[in-house]
Amino acid sequence: MEKLTLHSGLVAPLDRANVDTDAIIPKQYLKSIKRTGYGPALFDAWRYLDHGEPGMDHAKRPLNAEFVLNQDRYRGASILLARSNFGCGSSREHAPWALLEYGFRCVIAPSFADIFYGNCFKNGVLPVVLKEAEVDRLFHECAAFPGFRLTLDLDKQRIATLDGALSYGFDVDAFRKYCLLNGLDDIGLTLRHADKIRAFETGRRERFPWAFG
Repeated sequence: MEKLTLHSGLVAPLDRANVDTDAIIPKQYLKSIKRTGYGPALFDAWRYLDHGEPGMDHAKRPLNAEFVLNQDRYRGASILLARSNFGCGSSREHAPWALLEYGFRCVIAPSFADIFYGNCFKNGVLPVVLKEAEVDRLFHECAAFPGFRLTLDLDKQRIATLDGALSYGFDVDAFRKYCLLNGLDDIGLTLRHADKIRAFETGRRERFPWAFG
């Protein structure tokens, strides 16, 4: 998992509450357990005018010009600004996989669904919870200023405009923060103990050779 320490990025505003995981990545794309291939299908039903299916050439599909991610001013955004209860619905890890592959490293919202919130940390996406009034202010700034960017400092637990005129602190669990700062997912955490695991397996083979043929 890629580390997340400092990040500065363009902000895209998704002004909808209760965005569920089926909207983030529709169910027909869940046939694969690979972590890649979902970025082009992010927000599929809103992003395109036709119905998407796995294996389609997304570059040839008709775009919905009114959807925020298809607007030129938000192309290349890496911070998503959202409303309350983002990521509700079924508990699919494909949702943060799609967000990350599209290019989002951070989602800001007043609240998140619990399982989605946890899945984000395990897959390199930081979900930032801010107060409703703070999120409202960011939506206003994003609409008023094309090219609106924010800088994220995970170590200091602060997100701010480039000039520092707006700056908000946020809470994050210490263990989850440690994992993101060091780029450790569940597999990475386990591999820190690789020497002990190998030693255990070697000892087990010596004690129970009959179990290994």
